[in-house]
Amino acid sequence: MTILVDTSAFLALLDADGDDHAAAKGLWQPLVSQDASLACTNCILVETFALAQRRLGMGAARTLQEDLLPVVVVDWVDAYGHGSGVSAFLIAGRRDPSLVDCVSFDAMRRLDIETAFAFDRHFAEQGFSTVP
Repeated sequence: MTILVDTSAFLALLDADGDDHAAAKGLWQPLVSQDASLACTNCILVETFALAQRRLGMGAARTLQEDLLPVVVVDWVDAYGHGSGVSAFLIAGRRDPSLVDCVSFDAMRRLDIETAFAFDRHFAEQGFSTVP
């Protein structure tokens, strides 16, 4: 089984003062230790690095790269995946979910991933299971 790690989960792991940090930290090691593989997209990485740098500083970006990402497989979204995500984003026609969310939903369907490690309600709204 593969679990997609969303930006919201990465940020919760990195932000020791955040509301979701304790829950994220408590789930991370069991997720890493189990037989499931962890995945994300390059779009999630771009979003996470940008938000971590801006909100938490370069130390958080370094922690992401050195401590969290070594156990995560990155799915590199191609032009088709990007286009599918943009189409879904524009069809939704509202502020949420984000473009990165829409690309993530497309990647999850394409890769047959049913579960996301996310603190973002949009995954459940799209019919995916979430951890927590």
